[in-house]
Amino acid sequence: MKTWGGRFEDTPDARAADFGRSIETDVELAFDDILGSMAHVRALGRAGVLSDPEVEALLAGLAAVRVDIESGSMPWDPALEDVHMNVEAALEARVGPVARKLHTGRSRNDQVSTDLRLWLRRSIDDIDAALVGLERALVDLARRHVEAVMPAHTHTQPAQPVLLAHHLLAHVEMLERDRGRLADARRRANVSPLGSGAVAGSGFALDREAVARELGFDGVTRNSIDASGDRDFVAEALAGFAIAMVHLSRLAEELVWWSHPSFGFVRLADAFSTGSSMLPNKRNPDPAELVRARAARVVGDLAGFLAVLKGLPLGYQRDLQEDKRPLFESARELRRSLEVLAGVIGSLAVDETRLQAAVAEGYVTATAVAEALVELGVPFRSAHHVVGRLVRTADERGESLGALPDDAFATALVESDDGTARTLAADPTTATRLRAAASIEGALARCDVIGGTAPNRVAVELEAASRRLGPA
Repeated sequence: MKTWGGRFEDTPDARAADFGRSIETDVELAFDDILGSMAHVRALGRAGVLSDPEVEALLAGLAAVRVDIESGSMPWDPALEDVHMNVEAALEARVGPVARKLHTGRSRNDQVSTDLRLWLRRSIDDIDAALVGLERALVDLARRHVEAVMPAHTHTQPAQPVLLAHHLLAHVEMLERDRGRLADARRRANVSPLGSGAVAGSGFALDREAVARELGFDGVTRNSIDASGDRDFVAEALAGFAIAMVHLSRLAEELVWWSHPSFGFVRLADAFSTGSSMLPNKRNPDPAELVRARAARVVGDLAGFLAVLKGLPLGYQRDLQEDKRPLFESARELRRSLEVLAGVIGSLAVDETRLQAAVAEGYVTATAVAEALVELGVPFRSAHHVVGRLVRTADERGESLGALPDDAFATALVESDDGTARTLAADPTTATRLRAAASIEGALARCDVIGGTAPNRVAVELEAASRRLGPA
């Protein structure tokens, strides 16, 4: 019997029925649907709508249906449209006509919103654990190579030397923000709409706050119209998932380039690499490449769902049935991407020799030399010009800044428009001081501020990250 069939004489067109069913997607909500239904049954009992024997029969029947679902013996009938009606039909097959009282005082509108919030709450908790897993892998890799140095880049050009650990901790910071965003989304989603009915609220004296406490919600929605059509919590979760996937895509992009033989910074383990069907020499970082592509899908899920929401009036519209596929897909792809990248990072081989060679290119200590001149009394803009001249000289000679002779430093200083710089040209200790600043060790040590790449600062941040994440 159709739940709404009394209003109609003709049966639905098969094409329309097939077009509108959602069981293939929302079957993922089965356990949440049963949990919410059990809480609703108890609320009906407390309100005097159901007798104690009816409550007991319905609860026992729902528990039995849950066992059927867990065992895989539950038959899912597409003709029943969705997970809710399949569960209700299975319940009636077990306990008889009393099952028809289950839906008293609720609508599929507040029912599905409750189910979806319960599902999202669990999913965010799972994703948070996966985020922590990747963070731990990054921190562990940083600890294994705590002294390794690499060039940091701006505009994809060599900029300044940093510790590899400092670079890896930058990704940890991004993932921590993802955790915070999803925790915020979880908090706002964790309110119960059950009892809001189709749009005006339940017609029975249901204790909504008791139901919310039983289901682990922080409270209840305050407006039945809003509750029936609200999918902000889905959009916010999708936004958090999309931003997290963008972060993972950036990490994946680095892994792709770093593993290229021209860089040779890292080598992915055999277990996380693939070959070519044609090219025997190939060693492809496929997991990282697929993370980049999956990120595009999740970003598309967010954009698509926002487009669904933008034209809807208040109250429930059937358009909202399309909330589940993007939400389920995005959560799944984010969790899987986190897990595979944790495996990649955990088994990654780092070539510190190649990193050291790379940091010797691009004159990445130039800023440290300019800052050393500032300490000698030269205004920064003038110091910048002097060091730019030194870099040009080093480039022409094919030498590093630290290898330039005294006369090269003297020439650059004498040509400066700053009097202090010209005076320094005559000081025989100036070139020695500037060479020291041009060393990798000197440049690293200069960045001794909170958040800087000085080794002592990075050690503090590594320890803080380890404490925050806790043991595996």
